[in-house]
Amino acid sequence: MGGFGKEPAVDFRQVMMPVPRTAVFQMDGYLVWCGTITRADDGLYYLLFSRWPAEYGHYAWVTHSEVACAVSDSPLGPFRFLRVVLGGRGGDHWDATTVHNPTVIRADGKYYLYYMGTRGVSTFSGKPSMEDPNWWEYRNNQRVGVAVADHPAGPWQRFDRPCLDVTPGSFDHLATNNPSVTRGPNGYFLMVYKAIADGPMPRGGGVVCGVAIARNPLGPFVKQPMPIMVNPEEGWSVEDPFIWYQDDRFLALVKDFHGYYTKHGKHTVALFSSADGVNWSVAEHPYAFGLSLMWADGERQGLLCLERPQVLIEDGRPTVLSCAAVADTDTEKAHSFIVHIPLAWPTTMDECGFVD
Repeated sequence: MGGFGKEPAVDFRQVMMPVPRTAVFQMDGYLVWCGTITRADDGLYYLLFSRWPAEYGHYAWVTHSEVACAVSDSPLGPFRFLRVVLGGRGGDHWDATTVHNPTVIRADGKYYLYYMGTRGVSTFSGKPSMEDPNWWEYRNNQRVGVAVADHPAGPWQRFDRPCLDVTPGSFDHLATNNPSVTRGPNGYFLMVYKAIADGPMPRGGGVVCGVAIARNPLGPFVKQPMPIMVNPEEGWSVEDPFIWYQDDRFLALVKDFHGYYTKHGKHTVALFSSADGVNWSVAEHPYAFGLSLMWADGERQGLLCLERPQVLIEDGRPTVLSCAAVADTDTEKAHSFIVHIPLAWPTTMDECGFVD
């Protein structure tokens, strides 16, 4: 990896602090996922998140999800539900039935909400399931879009076309989703996204991440030709990227499907680093976190899911990590919550050390 010659040696696990019991968001009657926080000029914190009716089960994320907004005086909550801000648009729109994967940034006085949209015409006699061939129609129509607003609670203006479509014959031949966007030092906007390749249907091919760059947060985003963070041993490499720029380099948290990078088991989260946002390598301490939470009252809780990491950056430093979570006792994934984990990030990189 080219670049600035020094790699930040921060150990992300040491940055994560015990979690207050109030730093949890959940909703009766709904499964919640994908929580992304931003602060507005009114001094309040806004949580944009995915939700869908719990009666439809976990796998209805791709068939019934919508994006809603909640508000709090603190990024650790408690958050109060406000309203739904984006739903399926119907008709023949690319995001006709489902919106999911929200992630928000602020740039030049506007808010930009990147999300996954999809569409399908099939109906389900029971809960949507990966065992049903119709489910894959929605999954394989996923595309990345963007909406813009003057305030995180909306109203949000969205567009007739996705901002990142698929490229036939490329590593993102089948679907694009899981967008994460940050502004680099040159003023350009860098997106890292999940890509699904062509392959035996309905599942398709390998799952990797790609990079796209734009001068404007609305695009057009120009894709880079090669995938990143590729596991050479397994076709399904990583997903759920979150990227940010700090101390002269880009950082990323990604879910490591097989634990290839973290060496701590499946579905753990890895930390990556890049000098230019295009060429990525694992950080000095690649294991960011696993499937458990340490609560402020001293209890450690095992989890089935701790994913979709989203980091709140304030004054140039990460302050809160938000993740979607499911308890390890909930094998049916019938309940979910968004947890906000305080981060004690070093005030200077000298405090966490460097390696050559």
